[in-house]
Amino acid sequence: MKVKKSVLNVCAVLSLLGCGAAWGADATLGQAGRLLESGKGSEAYVLLESLEPERAGEIEYDLLLGLAALEAGQNTRAVFALERVLAQEPNNARARAEIARAYLALGETKNARREFENVRSMGVPAEVGSTIERFLAAVERLEDEARTQVRGYLELGLGIDSNVNSGTSRGEYAIPFFGGWMFPVGSGAKENGDTFTNVAGGINFRTPLQAGLAVTGGAAFSQRLNSNDTDFDNGSWDANLGLTKAVDKNQYSLALQASTFRLNGERYRDAMGFTGQWQHNYDSRNQASLYLQYASLTYPGQAIRNTDRFVVGGAYAHAFREGQVIYGGAYVGTEMEKNELATFMGHDLVGVRIGGQMDLAPRWVGFANANLEQRRYHGSDPFFLSIRQDLQANINVGANFSPSREWHITPQFSYTRNDSNLTLNDYHRQVVSVTVRRDF
Repeated sequence: MKVKKSVLNVCAVLSLLGCGAAWGADATLGQAGRLLESGKGSEAYVLLESLEPERAGEIEYDLLLGLAALEAGQNTRAVFALERVLAQEPNNARARAEIARAYLALGETKNARREFENVRSMGVPAEVGSTIERFLAAVERLEDEARTQVRGYLELGLGIDSNVNSGTSRGEYAIPFFGGWMFPVGSGAKENGDTFTNVAGGINFRTPLQAGLAVTGGAAFSQRLNSNDTDFDNGSWDANLGLTKAVDKNQYSLALQASTFRLNGERYRDAMGFTGQWQHNYDSRNQASLYLQYASLTYPGQAIRNTDRFVVGGAYAHAFREGQVIYGGAYVGTEMEKNELATFMGHDLVGVRIGGQMDLAPRWVGFANANLEQRRYHGSDPFFLSIRQDLQANINVGANFSPSREWHITPQFSYTRNDSNLTLNDYHRQVVSVTVRRDF
């Protein structure tokens, strides 16, 4: 949805170029303008389209017709209307930006690039200039769809973690198996804070096979180094290979995935599985998706912990005319224990996610997201003699600063609270970090 989201932000940015000209002086244009502002582009188009034989050639009418046609998905009609505006006012930045948007929607990337570059050269405000850069990036991504593309990134992060080992803050705990005796929490299970450095990188490719069908794949790695608690240094790598198929407003994808997680230099958990997804773009502002995930989780040296994980879920995203994007989703799943005598290792889960982003200033995009997940384990813990139940909440807030198309600086704060009925699994955690990323 990256290209779609870029297109979605156009109205907020172009308002700086003169949204809503003199529409209020004309009852019909005023009504159409209000329909557009309330997100009813199709109704505005129906209202205006019937008047075209009489009013074509009026700048205000043609501009508004072009906007309404774009919102209604009538991109070719939008081009015709906006061409009439530019024939009379070649320096009309609003019309030129909108016709670039129409060309982009039609897949005419060469014309879209030309018009976006024309708008950028007109001395537009900084907010518009930075967004035009994002549109040009969207054009480039569309052009890439017709040829093999390879992209990569490197990332360096620094931060402070209040609980690097996800340990409990309690000093002791009772074990029912030993008659409720109190035991002190060991240093490895007790909350430990530290500073850290994180290094990450990855590479992805996409190769078109035929119209709408492409092979995709990639690999990535991450390594986190704690300043003092090196026993909890961790790293991971993952790889994926799959197919994507676009059919009208739908996109289908299926990918094989493999990953490994390392703790203190030793393999801790391996995963092998797949993800299948269906994505539907209702229009340029609304998108929905459904997905199915499967992974076989294995723990070298701890076979009793091995499970099969299944998750099915859905998500929905909406972009407002002003540029903000919000999304939400829900999912259910299970981790089925492979050892029938270790039912306390498997669990059922259900969760919800919400989030959003918005432009804060030129080159700055703020974001926030939250996740709530409930887990109920399948069997009684052999030491605590009760069935484990967790309710985990995660909140993440930050901003992304992009001084150029390739460089990104991201300060962020995250908070995790895992509320568990088993003492050793009950914890909270705060992480503050700054990440610098270079895309290639």
